[in-house]
Amino acid sequence: RVNDPLSSSPEGFVLIPAGPFEMGDAFGEGRFSEHPVHTVNVSAFYMGKTEVTTEQWDETYEWAVANGYEFDNRGDGKAASHPVHTVSWYDVVKWCNAQSQKDGLTPCYTVGGVVFKTGKRGVACNFAASGYRLPTEAEWEKAARGGLAGKRFPWGDTISHNEANLQNLGGESYTTGTEGYHPTYNDGTRPYSSPVGSFAPNGYGLYDMAGNMWEW
Repeated sequence: RVNDPLSSSPEGFVLIPAGPFEMGDAFGEGRFSEHPVHTVNVSAFYMGKTEVTTEQWDETYEWAVANGYEFDNRGDGKAASHPVHTVSWYDVVKWCNAQSQKDGLTPCYTVGGVVFKTGKRGVACNFAASGYRLPTEAEWEKAARGGLAGKRFPWGDTISHNEANLQNLGGESYTTGTEGYHPTYNDGTRPYSSPVGSFAPNGYGLYDMAGNMWEW
């Protein structure tokens, strides 16, 4: 949710401060459009501390369906405290609108000036609205870095099962420790997700900004 910073963060959210950060990296792996490194100024905004849990998703999903929303996917999750998965971008922004309406806020996403509830075309985002929305690419990267500049991860340049829930393939210069899936969460039933907030937060107080689920 983005608006003028309040005296305190809304429940379940943390304030990502305004200001410049160095976006991208110079590692040269070329998988994504991460270079060249460039300075981006981002306004202050609030971001949820954790990935959306299955419990949170289900509660708002049921409200949404009862109030005229139509989704492509029901959404799934390993347990109530695990992140929701199997949801499309359109599912997620509809869910954001429903959560906004449920909380008495102005939805951000519209189609032709009408609150986006059905379909998959012509979606516009009102960034000045008081409701919930997905972060922009720059907002997400600034938030994920947690105030740490020039590093691969929110804590440094290497990653292991001590810092995040990931499949350690081995062989990469930045993976250390035991190879394979995280031994705590590899129970033989995919996905091998972990409860949100199972690892230490980054410098802004956000959890799972590396590892666990891919995120919109």
